[in-house]
Amino acid sequence: MTTGRLIGLGAFLLGVFVLVPVIIRVTGRWDFYYTLTSVALLSVAAAGVWLTFYIGRINIGQGAYALTGGYVSAVLVTQAGFSFWATLPLAGLACAAVAVMIGLPILRLRGVYFAMVTLVLTEVARLTALALPVTNGAKGITSIPLPGELSVLGMTLIPDFATLGNPKLAFYLMASALMVLTYLVLWRIVNSRLGHLCRSLQQNEELAASIGVNTAMLRVLAYSISSFFGGLAGAIFVAISQSIYPSSFVVTDSVNFMLYCFLGGLGYVFGPMLGTLLLYFGWDLLSVAREYQLLIYSGTMIALMLVLPNGVLSLFDRGEGRR
Repeated sequence: MTTGRLIGLGAFLLGVFVLVPVIIRVTGRWDFYYTLTSVALLSVAAAGVWLTFYIGRINIGQGAYALTGGYVSAVLVTQAGFSFWATLPLAGLACAAVAVMIGLPILRLRGVYFAMVTLVLTEVARLTALALPVTNGAKGITSIPLPGELSVLGMTLIPDFATLGNPKLAFYLMASALMVLTYLVLWRIVNSRLGHLCRSLQQNEELAASIGVNTAMLRVLAYSISSFFGGLAGAIFVAISQSIYPSSFVVTDSVNFMLYCFLGGLGYVFGPMLGTLLLYFGWDLLSVAREYQLLIYSGTMIALMLVLPNGVLSLFDRGEGRR
């Protein structure tokens, strides 16, 4: 990374982990913690969707994996006695495993065909959660305990959230840390040999296969990583709400994950993060319009797509390529 980008990253981390808590404390707007925590977690799930766009696939099914990850964490915590911290990677891995099984047949599809299949996945996940006894059907899983203490060799790394005076701050810091790690991993993938191979699938899959690239393996690998991110976000959402229902993530959420990527910019690694922030706050700000809220929101989205087809971040593009 260049010196300028390192300075920018440092300023971003300072703002997220220091300035935001200070401003919230000064203003007394403690409700912003939940809002910003939601933005961070939604951007993590959207990062996974962006990765599938990076291999040339339109993914409208991330809500299915967020729901799956949430249920895996909830079941393990409430019925198997697992620590929340142990369920986080397990939720992500479970989603990745499901993505491999589903991705092997459907990733052969392209364009609108793949998009339509993934669009159905969220509804399939909802109906499955309704039918399985372990998920408690429509009643969902409630009274999920807050994350407990995380210690290594007797040294406490993360305190029990139930003992904290302000667990909202703890959740915000946890979600923000996960967001930063997710996008650093995503940036590293894109700027590695794996990322260059994935980009070749987006540009010309037949040509990539003709020169020896294992396109089937790359598609499944990228899709499983994408689903892993969705599972992590879903698991933390469950910990925050302390409950989960089959309707916790629906088709609308999957569509929104895709819109976050479009608005921020498909050509930029950090596009989904900016897109999530703008759309989440934009929808809330338009609440003053009441019955015209959806109309103004839709019209603004259409205008942005026409004026900035490459996303908001394209405003700062000076011909340096992908960021």
